[in-house]
Amino acid sequence: MQKNFPIIAISISFVFFMVFSFLFFHFHKKIDIHKKEFYSQWEEWKNESVRRDEIRKLDNSVKIIEPEIKKLGTHFANSSDVVPFLNIIEGLASKVNVKAEVTSVDILGDSSGLLVGASASGTFSGLYKFVTLLENSPYEVEFMGVQINRESQLSSSTKTPSNIKWNAVLKIKLLSFTP
Repeated sequence: MQKNFPIIAISISFVFFMVFSFLFFHFHKKIDIHKKEFYSQWEEWKNESVRRDEIRKLDNSVKIIEPEIKKLGTHFANSSDVVPFLNIIEGLASKVNVKAEVTSVDILGDSSGLLVGASASGTFSGLYKFVTLLENSPYEVEFMGVQINRESQLSSSTKTPSNIKWNAVLKIKLLSFTP
């Protein structure tokens, strides 16, 4: 029996060695598979995190430049809301003591602009300043026609050139117009 004991012990040890080796390689393979899945999910998570950070940065950038966007938007007139542009015409007239009123508003056929007709009355210097202010307004305008006429002649000696009334008829094309 002494002779069989070392062979039985060695064969049992060998069987245990084989079983545990198989289990070791099996679990090692499973761990490698899970490790690869973990790293691929980790990369996806990092990419998503970077993308979210970029979105936050972009959102913050938009919030920072929002006042400039609003200011830029005031330089364009929408077809649905041309009233601010018309108010600017009347507001600029009152600044230089000129009486102005809008006589017509037409959208051009190709929607490339807005054609505004206006009439104004006041002193020649006031009308000149009014036209200059319109030209330098926040909106991009093109004067299609400006006709300035003297309302009355210098018939009496009491009239001085500074208090002679002048009339102006303006045709203005609003170029910064979005239909």
